[in-house]
Amino acid sequence: MGASRTQLTRFLQGARLGAALLFTAASALCTTRVEAQEADVPFALGRLTLDPAIEDRILALDPLRLSARDVRETLSHAPAPRIINLQGSVPVVTMAPFAEFLIAMGYPEQRIRRPGDGALSYSSFVDARELAGTLAWYDEHEGMMPMLIGHSQGGMIAVKVLHELAGEFEASVPVWNPLRRAAEPRTEIVDPITGKRRPVVGLKVPYAAAIATGKLPRLLLGQWSMLSRLHQIPDTVKEFTGFSFEWDAIAGNFGSAEPYRATGSAHVRNVMLPPSASHLGLPRAVELARDPVTRDWIDRYAPNGSAATPSVAIDTSNLLHAADIWYSVKKQWCLEAQRLVLARRGKPVERE
Repeated sequence: MGASRTQLTRFLQGARLGAALLFTAASALCTTRVEAQEADVPFALGRLTLDPAIEDRILALDPLRLSARDVRETLSHAPAPRIINLQGSVPVVTMAPFAEFLIAMGYPEQRIRRPGDGALSYSSFVDARELAGTLAWYDEHEGMMPMLIGHSQGGMIAVKVLHELAGEFEASVPVWNPLRRAAEPRTEIVDPITGKRRPVVGLKVPYAAAIATGKLPRLLLGQWSMLSRLHQIPDTVKEFTGFSFEWDAIAGNFGSAEPYRATGSAHVRNVMLPPSASHLGLPRAVELARDPVTRDWIDRYAPNGSAATPSVAIDTSNLLHAADIWYSVKKQWCLEAQRLVLARRGKPVERE
């Protein structure tokens, strides 16, 4: 009898626990659906609610000289472009550690995680045309074009997206809804600032970076369409930085690296990484944000600077590209936030 009562008690406890878990899962699903429905509404300047004092501080920032305090006390209160981190072809090496670095430096986590599953890293086995349409959807619904950071094959996808936006593969690109994971029956968006319709082809990304991306893997994987385009950067990005190092066998650099070149007005930079760089280890940068010495070095970094690499106990092989990308990311974050504030105040704002 006692054993039966014990079994019954355990059964009832298990049933209650199962019901509680089921209720929690159902509530989470409903919340996700509500959030998706709320997010699936085009951006409107009227919904941008910032304290006037914060707006004044945003407009007073110098995008070329942003301190850790500027990020912490001002930019952290500002809207931010979404960042899409594209990993390489080897699935065990993702861009999650680099995304964690950006978050640790102060970038809004919700603007890095992928809607739906919350992933920090995107696969590079993705349709670049679909991703180009996704960027357009985000521009229309969040008021800012996302930034692209790709490692290895992910860098190739980032560059291919730029060529998709330039209309080099197809004359038009359909808008892709990332919440519904489906193409929409249109190839235009409503400009979030002007309110005018404009095609997806011709939209411009504020910043893109390719880390250790070479031609040899494109050849081996049969990615023929990108062999001639890989190092040609079209006008569909404002600023682009290519990172490479000599004797990178995986990228196909045997003593030299082919530079990236602008085909028009894009501002393109080439950065050579130190010989200690490791192709597969390049995304690992979060420890650099946690160490006070390297973090301070990153915060004070500016391209073409002459600061010596600090002597610390942790590995600094990834310090240069981590600092350079953070400099560009916070610069574009500031510029995009300033653009939105000016537009909300009725000031003339150019949309390229």
